[in-house]
Amino acid sequence: MAGWGWGWARAVRGLLLDVSGVLYDSGADGGAPIAGSAEAVRRMHRGCYHMDQSSQCCQRAIFEVSLRIIDALGQLVVLTGWEKLQVPGQPRIKASGLKLQLCTNETQATRADFVRKLRAMGFDVSVAEVTAPAPAACRLLQERGLRPHLLVHHDLVPEFAEIDKTNPNCVVLGDAAEHFTYANLNEAFRLLIGMEKPVLISLGKGRYYKETDGLKLDVGAYMKALEYACDIEAEVVGKPAKSFFESALAELGVPAEQAVMIGDDIVSDVGGAQQCGMRALQVRTGKYRPSDEHHPLVKPDAYVNNLAEAVDIILQQQQL
Repeated sequence: MAGWGWGWARAVRGLLLDVSGVLYDSGADGGAPIAGSAEAVRRMHRGCYHMDQSSQCCQRAIFEVSLRIIDALGQLVVLTGWEKLQVPGQPRIKASGLKLQLCTNETQATRADFVRKLRAMGFDVSVAEVTAPAPAACRLLQERGLRPHLLVHHDLVPEFAEIDKTNPNCVVLGDAAEHFTYANLNEAFRLLIGMEKPVLISLGKGRYYKETDGLKLDVGAYMKALEYACDIEAEVVGKPAKSFFESALAELGVPAEQAVMIGDDIVSDVGGAQQCGMRALQVRTGKYRPSDEHHPLVKPDAYVNNLAEAVDIILQQQQL
């Protein structure tokens, strides 16, 4: 943290948060929240308040922050207005006004199930506060009249319930986890290689992610295998695609120069956000590796130990 200039944070109006690796570490048992992350989200919702020395009143610190994009599997929450709170023994006060949006590449569950899991961990978020690849992919499929063969996690399939999947003319690839078998990958390969104009849509291109028992291969590794076998280039729907960040910013309602992305992936989170004109912070949690700090192309605006530290610094800067 030392040595970084944080003056830019005073103009921040919105946060995009990655989820996995920022808010919690996923796992077979449902995962576990990262220390301090749930409280950090609550602080962003409620704002930071100052008591006068006689404790007679509670004043709201004014924040112009509308941070509404944070890596949902790493850190993202959205605030959409002035929320009034009642503090015991104090007059009613308004929340900070920070705008928050979870920006995640989560593709092992529907958004509804994903939000239920987050809420069970203590994160006060809603489905509307999550920008995820599957809904964006559905819009693309409908716009282009594409009928997908799905190689995705079984728990994600309901997101595609309204999509025609008969006689597939494309393949949609997500984080299928244990469903990434040879048979399933070969079926996708055969469909693609047999198409006159093969279309492969990948819900993200991450190399790996962290679960409670260690690092796991992500969808990008399997995407590259199909690209190589079929001599094609996949269309990425999700981070780090510029269009995905633009969608998240639109939902946040904040221009790129007034938003900050907070994530654990040096390429997908930090690099992707910076290509859209945003500031980006990398947390030293989740998939973070010390080698990230020597990446030849991507340099975050700052490193922070965790989401809680990032929120502390941003809120402090808002008070100056």
